[in-house]
Amino acid sequence: MQFEHLSASEQFARSEAFLERMRQRRSVRHFSTAPVPYDLVENAIATAGTAPSGAHQQPWTFVVVSDADTKRRIREAAEDEERASYEGRMPDQWLEALRPLGTDWRKPHIEDAPYLIVVFEQAYGMSADGRKVKHYYVKESVGIAVGLLLASLHEAGLATLTHTPSPMGFLREILDRAANERPYVLVPVGYPATDCVVPDLERKPLAEILIRR
Repeated sequence: MQFEHLSASEQFARSEAFLERMRQRRSVRHFSTAPVPYDLVENAIATAGTAPSGAHQQPWTFVVVSDADTKRRIREAAEDEERASYEGRMPDQWLEALRPLGTDWRKPHIEDAPYLIVVFEQAYGMSADGRKVKHYYVKESVGIAVGLLLASLHEAGLATLTHTPSPMGFLREILDRAANERPYVLVPVGYPATDCVVPDLERKPLAEILIRR
């Protein structure tokens, strides 16, 4: 293991710089169709793959979609589910919580963004001889990996959105994934559209989320 002991000033400088970069991260729902270097996406997924996981089982699969026809099929299926949710599945309280975001069932970002990263959680593993292998702390492990994925993409100057149409089983069917893989989140990746706007939201202050004992 290699570990670099930094000076206190360097530690603080790096910490402050990273905090400032992450404060600039916003979820984007209006993407440019401008191309994105694939290497940036590949590096971000490699970064996500460094995340800690239960029993080091790394229970994740990242499917990168750029094919226009596949993105169209995903959008159509997602909008079918989202329309049903907005027009009847979601209780009024949920719709009210979403109102400040200005969202609806229409999801053009799925086709506009140059890449979609569909993250799957592996409910269980498969041994070389075809036996099921129990996985531990799957959702927690994949959640940490997705956090690193988003941070890496943002650091590379790219915009993202975490999209979870519900239910998401259509993603496994369209992308022909194995039975042990369950869709976890859909992440469009690209540059913001020139006319992109985001809601005027505030994050909770540190004093509200940090308790020191």
